[in-house]
Amino acid sequence: MCGIAGTASTLTPDPDLVRRMCDVIVHRGPDGAGYHDDRHASLGMRRLAIIDIATGDQPVCNEDETIVAVFNGEIYNYPELRRELAAKGHRLHGRGDSETLVHLYEEHGADLVHRLRGMFAFAIWDRTRQRLLLARDRVGKKPLYWRADDTTIHFASELKSLTQDHRMARDIDPVALHHYLTYQYVPAPWSIYEGVRKLSPGHLLIWERGRVTVRRYWSLDRTGDGRVDEREAEEQLRDLLLEATRIRMVSERPIGAFLSGGIDSSAVVAAMALQSSEPVKTFCVGFEDSRYDERSKARMVADRYGTDHHELVVSTDLLDILPRLAWQFDEPFADSSAIPSFYVAQLSRRHVTVALNGDGGDECFGGYQRYALMNQARRIPTLPRPLAAVSTRVGDLIIRRSHARSSLRRLGRLMRFAAEHPTRRYATLMSCFTSDQKAGVYSDALRDRLAGTDSHLLLEAIYRDSSAGTDLGRVLDVDVMSYLPGDLLVKVDTTTMANSLEARSPFLDHHLMEWAASLPGGLHIRGGRTKLLLKRAVAPWLPPELLRCPKQGFGVPLAAWLRGELRDLAHDVLTDDTARSRGLFQPAAVRNLLLRHASGADHSDHLWALLQFELWHRAHAEPSGLIGAQTGCPRAGNR
Repeated sequence: MCGIAGTASTLTPDPDLVRRMCDVIVHRGPDGAGYHDDRHASLGMRRLAIIDIATGDQPVCNEDETIVAVFNGEIYNYPELRRELAAKGHRLHGRGDSETLVHLYEEHGADLVHRLRGMFAFAIWDRTRQRLLLARDRVGKKPLYWRADDTTIHFASELKSLTQDHRMARDIDPVALHHYLTYQYVPAPWSIYEGVRKLSPGHLLIWERGRVTVRRYWSLDRTGDGRVDEREAEEQLRDLLLEATRIRMVSERPIGAFLSGGIDSSAVVAAMALQSSEPVKTFCVGFEDSRYDERSKARMVADRYGTDHHELVVSTDLLDILPRLAWQFDEPFADSSAIPSFYVAQLSRRHVTVALNGDGGDECFGGYQRYALMNQARRIPTLPRPLAAVSTRVGDLIIRRSHARSSLRRLGRLMRFAAEHPTRRYATLMSCFTSDQKAGVYSDALRDRLAGTDSHLLLEAIYRDSSAGTDLGRVLDVDVMSYLPGDLLVKVDTTTMANSLEARSPFLDHHLMEWAASLPGGLHIRGGRTKLLLKRAVAPWLPPELLRCPKQGFGVPLAAWLRGELRDLAHDVLTDDTARSRGLFQPAAVRNLLLRHASGADHSDHLWALLQFELWHRAHAEPSGLIGAQTGCPRAGNR
């Protein structure tokens, strides 16, 4: 596990720049650094040593040093790959996974990605061809940013590495901002900066003598015939999860697991305990507010398996943590569960270097109630336009006046959902700001610039292009290609790497994901019941009362915080001269959101998204201005 950065050019690259790019991500790899420099490329990395600690330094190269690679992640099938490569005459000097990349490239070229089982972002430099290959794992566990011009390409694990090049403009991409306010994250391939892109999950990029080509190499196939024996499927699922967990337990450093109390993390802990000779170390965070606290459920599993269990109650001392999170997240990020995610990573790192988690269980096996809703969506007719407009307005009013987890809030979302055309209903469910709400807070200049830009088209396109034959299969595809890599995996990678902790996700093993995608939807959702097959499969492993508990999620009491501990911060940051000078939002509209929330309406999601953007801007962005206004923002949060 590490962070990578580098540049390739038809000219001569600057090796000092690459060293600065690596220095700023030392948290991703505190155990060492390595570099390769030649006439047309400079590659660097920071290492968090977990496997092959003694001989696993990078960069790695082939026998004649014409192929060089830097690598972030873990390749879990590396023992098999090493044996195959050795049998073909390749000389491997270490005992780990990194050096398999250069030899696999010699054998397969860019198609080597199909041989890899794991999480990865890597760069391979072919000196002979002056060719750079960048690749990102199938579901986007590991990040990779890039920017290029006619002569040069720069790449890095984190956006803050690219900004070490002082020639790079830090102009905000208005379209990326528009998408962020819709989905609470900046979706790939956009980044928050114009001219910088994220390599999308399951994609590779080839730069050769100044020319860039990007292509997809993997997606889930949901065209299975649906004939499955349910008992056999339960057994298969247990076997697949045990294997996916076992290969992720290989480590020369201490290993543990996040245990939230949900089905997914509990199943992973059970799979670890069933294959471990020693007690599994488990970590859980909770809140004093019982509506957001799952520690009692986590203890059920910890007690059943005798884990070495550690807990932490998240404090409301948020004024210290928010600037650090703004610095760690290279782009504005409005999923408030980043706060407990950071704390559980911080707690875990005191005891272990690797932590397994339950990420992906919901997206593979239908764990969200919105999936059950979409499964029944075909029964909801398309409303006439006048009735749809009324349904939208009433739904928005109910949402604003109800508690975040109340049944009334769900009714409001359902009314807004029903008002949409079937192809964009899911995009509506996943939205923070609606199009009208964004238009209401934008400045005139920003509104004019974004006229005709529709963020919902992103999810609609995935929905329409899915190979699935059902609404449920299509929305699972949407989440696997958008919400999972854009929100959940960014959150976990950023918060764990901020604490020099490696996170591993057995449910995101692509063998398990491909098998799950082949199953009929009735094994995931039946009636209003979610995650049907997974619950049945892991029932022998978990306490029965845990399986009966409703899904809680990893939420925080955000609305209360914004009326209490964070009220002054939000008001000051969102209404001061610095924020107003950007020319992005209407000051009166922002003040109105603050006042209405303080009076009891729930605008917490909207305020949080605006607050996180502003905190991010002060931590990262140069005074450049989206509409031409000077920001004058301080460089807060820089360590």
